Amino acid sequence: MPLVAPSKLLTFERLKKEGITVLTPDEAQRQEIRELHIGLLNMMPDAALEATERQFFRLVGESNQIAQFHMHPFSLREIQRGARAAEYVANYYETFEEIKESGLDALIITGANVTQPDLSLEPFWKPLIEVIDWALENVTSTLCSCLATHAVLQFRYNQKRRPLPAKRWGVFTHRVTDRSHPLVNDVNTLFDVPHSRFNQIDREQFEEAGLHVLVESHEAGVHLAVSADRFRVVFFQGHPEYDTISLMKEYKREVIRYANHEREDYPPFPENYFRRQIRAILEEHQDQVMAARSSRQAMPPFPEELVARTLHNTWHDTAESVINNWVGKVYQVTHSQRKLPFMNGIDPADPLQLRNK
Repeated sequence: MPLVAPSKLLTFERLKKEGITVLTPDEAQRQEIRELHIGLLNMMPDAALEATERQFFRLVGESNQIAQFHMHPFSLREIQRGARAAEYVANYYETFEEIKESGLDALIITGANVTQPDLSLEPFWKPLIEVIDWALENVTSTLCSCLATHAVLQFRYNQKRRPLPAKRWGVFTHRVTDRSHPLVNDVNTLFDVPHSRFNQIDREQFEEAGLHVLVESHEAGVHLAVSADRFRVVFFQGHPEYDTISLMKEYKREVIRYANHEREDYPPFPENYFRRQIRAILEEHQDQVMAARSSRQAMPPFPEELVARTLHNTWHDTAESVINNWVGKVYQVTHSQRKLPFMNGIDPADPLQLRNK
């Protein structure tokens, strides 16, 4: 169903070229289709700001629900940005004050760069709590991605994430642990999800917090969980929104950091991602980079185009299905009740309760 573009945000033009329907506000007014207003609190660093925005907009726009999707991106003033990204946010993003005034049906919260040993020391900590507290009172459902999941588990459930021995990085197979839940309805029971993180919330912590685990991996741990009411808050630990090339771009950034002496060890390959032939090519490139670093020469060009042609995406269809189920449940709840059902003790995941209300 269509996205509605209220501005000249470049993401809308890119998505139109991919075949996703994007309407102007005038075109949207001529359609007799109900609206869903979905916020995106984008806390990603400058290098990933627009890509993350595009990835989540795409997943929502690919939903088959009968609705117009009005996307409302916003960020936090406390997140430091370069001049270009700050101008981009100022020109195209709303403020949290504007979001609160207009209201939302659903909210997506992205991850963020972390620089402190404890999340509570990050400059975005208190404003993020303010956003989440507001959302829990005023938004039908909030989807937390990666760092946002860790933050909510810490400040609301007193469950701190634990550091991993090494970065969990790559594409991992997951299984659905509760096939009856609406969010995984008609979803493959085995599917892949990319991960990229140094910390983890374990299954035991989700369960101790009273949350319900829906999808997990033997290697990568819990990916998808929901709040006790089964819908009001959705937690991702992986990155199903990633593009096919996202992990390659991240690997390239780490290679550049090594070449610039910003890290001392050469980055390992993301797991289960590069084919054997490409790994051999990248190992040759590693030798060249290390030699250039030692002799203080310029880094040889990264073979990005060659690598990108060989990559496979084994997660997007499932991610699309999960988001479609989420959006569909938000649509059902917001257009079935004038007041939020969970405020009246109704389980929004139970269609029978909604029909009988």
